[in-house]
Amino acid sequence: MYRPLAVLLIGSLALAGCNSRLNPANWFGSGRSVPVQGSADNALIPEQRPGLLSRREAPDLSQPIAQVSELVVERKRGGAILRATGLAARQGAFEARLVPTDPELRPDETATLTFDFLVVYPEGDTETGSPHTRSITAAYSLTDHQLENIRAIRVRGAENALESRR
Repeated sequence: MYRPLAVLLIGSLALAGCNSRLNPANWFGSGRSVPVQGSADNALIPEQRPGLLSRREAPDLSQPIAQVSELVVERKRGGAILRATGLAARQGAFEARLVPTDPELRPDETATLTFDFLVVYPEGDTETGSPHTRSITAAYSLTDHQLENIRAIRVRGAENALESRR
């Protein structure tokens, strides 16, 4: 029992190391480099074409929140978390987010990084309600590298803006 198994194992190891046609690794020949026709950006990413079931990109329906009521910058390992709470103009606001005015997070000439507090309101009319029911919070994570040259962080709403300084 052990002799046929040992012979098979030794034979397969010897065959794997040789360059003969009996070796399954050599059955399809050696690979060669063939140039690929594609875009200059990245040939590995296919071009986007609309498909039968693809959706069109929806328009951005977000609007600035009515008021920014609280701004907190919480230090964490490797950076900080920017947390802002705002008061929406009416109930039902959703998809709250802090969007930097500069997508590359470069501060302005006063070393201030500015964010817009955006929300999406429902299409139909909703009640105004109490301030507690219109309160909404959003957060944004910043790394130490992004915070290097920043002296202040400003979050803007439709009616006001809050700023936090170092």
